[in-house]
Amino acid sequence: MAEKITVSVLREKKAQGLKITMVTAYDYPSARMVEEAGLDMILVGDSLGNAVLGYENTLPVTMDEMVHHTRAVCRGTRHTFVVADLPFLSYHVSVEQAILNAGRLVKEGGAQAVKLEGGKERLEVIKRIIAAEIPVMGHLGLTPQSIHQFGGFKVQGKNKEQAEKLLADALLLEEAGVFALVLECVPAPLAAMITEKISIPTIGIGAGSGCDGQVLVWHDLLGITQDLKPRFVKNYAHLHDDITGALKQYKAEVEKGQFPAAEHSYTMKEEEIPRLY
Repeated sequence: MAEKITVSVLREKKAQGLKITMVTAYDYPSARMVEEAGLDMILVGDSLGNAVLGYENTLPVTMDEMVHHTRAVCRGTRHTFVVADLPFLSYHVSVEQAILNAGRLVKEGGAQAVKLEGGKERLEVIKRIIAAEIPVMGHLGLTPQSIHQFGGFKVQGKNKEQAEKLLADALLLEEAGVFALVLECVPAPLAAMITEKISIPTIGIGAGSGCDGQVLVWHDLLGITQDLKPRFVKNYAHLHDDITGALKQYKAEVEKGQFPAAEHSYTMKEEEIPRLY
């Protein structure tokens, strides 16, 4: 039987130098496949806004949407560790609101942990959520909920001042008690340095191979999306072409009367057929 992944297991993997695997998922069948493949973690990301719901970015995603998709994912997992994103404005207004929303993702959604973006400015919120017995994953670098503040999707930490702030924030988040830290669109040397200096696992996305683990978006990994892809994305399949090809073949066979064939149809005894004529 596969080992249930826990916070302790993830820490132990870092201590042993074993890489951690993570992918986003947003529904039950995807979660079942991740579980079958044996990955360590699923992130129910607010990236569902772009990947699933058709939003321009992550900002419109609501708590109800996050709970809905988290619940579906958790129904498909037994051993995989599920982390759910706290969406934009779900932890920014007050500490009390942040605790209640984090609690919803665990209590209603079934997640084992929550993730939120930001560094020093989020310390009080993080500490209070952890005090409520909810594990928190941090997220530094390119934080998509700050897209308007950053002026777009840009690599973070490329100059000395930015790099020093990222390292300082990483140390503060570790001290605050986060169990792991996502580093997104951070130069590889800086991500490797942060990984070396903190005791908690780092999960990279566009942050090089020096992180303790990696995460990719489901639709990017499987080649479902056809949008311009970031440099850090690798397509391990090309399902967009496979799926659209299958749909075109289905359309053609139906239009030509080739589907359904006899083997796709049910029969009955001839004497049972009603005499309608």
